[in-house]
Amino acid sequence: MKTRVITAVVALIIFVPLLVIGGMPLLILTLAMAVVAMSEILRMKHRFFVSAEALLSFVGVIVITLPKSTWQDMPFNINGSVIFYIIVFLLLLHTVLSRNHFNFDDAGTLALTIVYVGTGFHYFFQADSKGIATVMFGMLIVWITDSGAYMVGRAIGKNKLAPKISPNKTWEGSIGGSMVAIIVIPALFTIFHWLPDYNFIELLAFTAILSIAGQLGDLIESGFKRHYGVKDSGNILPGHGGILDRFDSMLIVMPMMAVLGILN
Repeated sequence: MKTRVITAVVALIIFVPLLVIGGMPLLILTLAMAVVAMSEILRMKHRFFVSAEALLSFVGVIVITLPKSTWQDMPFNINGSVIFYIIVFLLLLHTVLSRNHFNFDDAGTLALTIVYVGTGFHYFFQADSKGIATVMFGMLIVWITDSGAYMVGRAIGKNKLAPKISPNKTWEGSIGGSMVAIIVIPALFTIFHWLPDYNFIELLAFTAILSIAGQLGDLIESGFKRHYGVKDSGNILPGHGGILDRFDSMLIVMPMMAVLGILN
């Protein structure tokens, strides 16, 4: 517990100021987190970090994470989509050249992970670029939902939500966590006018959708770990696991905020 608390405090001391500063310092941190998250998937698959597939994966996740403004004024209409297609092609070519030491399933897993991780961190940076209130809206929904689910689950949780994927989660905790977020977040943001473009009802609807999306993100990452037989995605954050363990919900919530039009 002591290690967990120390890690959380140090992480917040570094993370929160960079959220406020934004810009290039936050982009560098975001790209670093995306690369580490990608390395955690490679580690689960027992792939060397110094290999063709790892190099392509790292380049791919950086390309997808970078903001769209990066590709302005590029020659030959080069953009992230073009480079991602080239990376997918090279991953598929690698299945031939490696003589099935790297197969089609491996290529598919890495390509899908590049999109999953890169898109999540891309919209995380975009949310912060729109304003600290916008990115905190998504993050607070995740944190309050998680905390509420934990407390309600411990108090009255009986019915397992997904016993084969995450045996400690319950329906009571899941619903309770979302209810806490739905009560707290719209009231907080309405009282302090942190997102003045939206009224209370809109904030309530957004919170409900994003709270559920965040919990699904948690289950998706739990499914990865269950499939690969690991307890944590990594150990870069002592007491907390890896980047995927900490950002699993946000990798779904941030793109969903874009889908809902909050990041426009």
